[in-house]
Amino acid sequence: MMIQSSILLPSPKLPILLKSQSHKSSIIIRCSSSAVAPPTTLQSESMKPSAAEVSRTIMELSSVATLSTTTPLAVGVRFAVDPDDGTPIVCLHQHLTPDNHHQSSCLNVHLHQCQGRQCTIQGTLHRPNHNNQKKIHSLWEKRFGEKADADFIHLLHVDRVLQMDNFMEDGVWVTSSDYRLAAADPLRDFADHLVHEINTHNMEDVLRFCNVYVDSDVQVSQAKMVWVDRLGFDIHIYSPENEVFEVRIPFPREVTNEKGAKSSFNGMSQLAWEVEKNYHPLESQKIKHLKKIAAKVK
Repeated sequence: MMIQSSILLPSPKLPILLKSQSHKSSIIIRCSSSAVAPPTTLQSESMKPSAAEVSRTIMELSSVATLSTTTPLAVGVRFAVDPDDGTPIVCLHQHLTPDNHHQSSCLNVHLHQCQGRQCTIQGTLHRPNHNNQKKIHSLWEKRFGEKADADFIHLLHVDRVLQMDNFMEDGVWVTSSDYRLAAADPLRDFADHLVHEINTHNMEDVLRFCNVYVDSDVQVSQAKMVWVDRLGFDIHIYSPENEVFEVRIPFPREVTNEKGAKSSFNGMSQLAWEVEKNYHPLESQKIKHLKKIAAKVK
């Protein structure tokens, strides 16, 4: 079954990034080397958004975080984000309002749609100046549907960001300038819905991707898509030994909207089906005879 909107794509040459994790099991297929085309020599960084882009996406999709300051407390807070530069706008509890004008802080944010993916922003809290009060209150009201309490609103000036895909890997440090200049992923607002739709209605395609696009000896008992972005998607592969592997499968080309993502997925699904079934379309003969039925009107 295809998700709505489709085109047939040329045979993609896909580099594959396989990472180990840990978990469950069920029906057995084998990841084979019958890939559509040999993997390219592209670096893995070109297959996925940068750590700065991922961090901006996490911040745009989240609204609650854990804040740590110089006090021994770490508490949950709500926050909004300035879309221009990614600056977090934090509403503090009354007992956490800093006595000094600037206070070193860390804001840890998890992307609940993608378990384990997170970013931690290190910086300094300070009160907003009078000039940007109107913008800050507008952003807060847009995100939460309520007016901000001006007495407890603070900005977190970003010094650097640590981005992590899961707890088993080292994170990537992002400079403040890279974070500010990065853009959140254009698919972010519907990515979670698209992943759910594919896992619900296109599970055979996800399993087929593991057989056709992934060159590995790992046996697959179950597979599910966990995230999609402008450059591709992440799949979790579950082995019979209760291991979990994450594989990154890139789109043949960058997509910028929901229609493009669905078209790419459907094209890859069609191509993977043809490879798995060893399907060869019949060559069509070009028709050369045209019969004239009307003259051009002057």
